[in-house]
Amino acid sequence: MRIICVDNYDDMSKKAANIVASQIILKPNSVLGLATGSTPIGMYKQLVKAYEDGHIDFEKITTFNLDEYFNLDKKNNQSYYHYMKKNLFDKVNINLENINIPNGMVDDIDEECLQYEKKIRNKGGVDIQVLGIGRNGHIGFNEPDIKFEALTHMVKLDNQTIKDNSRFFDSIKEVPTKAISMGIKTIMRAKKIVLLASGKEKAECIYEAIYGNITPNLPASVLQLHPDVIFIIDKEAGSKLNLEEIDKQYL
Repeated sequence: MRIICVDNYDDMSKKAANIVASQIILKPNSVLGLATGSTPIGMYKQLVKAYEDGHIDFEKITTFNLDEYFNLDKKNNQSYYHYMKKNLFDKVNINLENINIPNGMVDDIDEECLQYEKKIRNKGGVDIQVLGIGRNGHIGFNEPDIKFEALTHMVKLDNQTIKDNSRFFDSIKEVPTKAISMGIKTIMRAKKIVLLASGKEKAECIYEAIYGNITPNLPASVLQLHPDVIFIIDKEAGSKLNLEEIDKQYL
């Protein structure tokens, strides 16, 4: 595990974008695992800028998103399909056929999850997976007590997650209570993982994810077992860590 602690959100976004951009440059047909929410927006802005400046090319890139709300049409402006098009896909030259996001509107959710796993395997797996982290330590929508061996599956969202996500909706009653998410096992199969965290509200879960016991009660703790994981955090998110012991140099 490598921990990169930076001053603020903008620096976190630039570091993350540099790592993803390097992956694209080194392997133009990379498979990217992408996250949503407020945390990676700055990273996507930096990647769009790198594309506009001619430094990276998305033409041969394939993407798999971590999750999507259940029973929320992709045309809804709170769907993660809409989020990804707004923040990245509509602004770069990615082939729309290479975009993969779980479909929460299908009748057979189990089959949708199975096919999503098959698509990932058929592409040779995810080269680099971007993650955020919830206040309760969830990654993707894998809430506490989720089984580590889970593959892509339907999840019931915790009350804390629903409350946190309500800021994106007009009212908490509009927030979906279920979602389709890559499972912990799926995430851990990625060749490289980059987790982003910003803000004091993430400090406790970051500390526990790095130094705490490996337990389903805090899903992100399983990342301690991954051979190539990078935490990119700002000072507020890292406020419970001993920053003097953290190597701040960027590879």
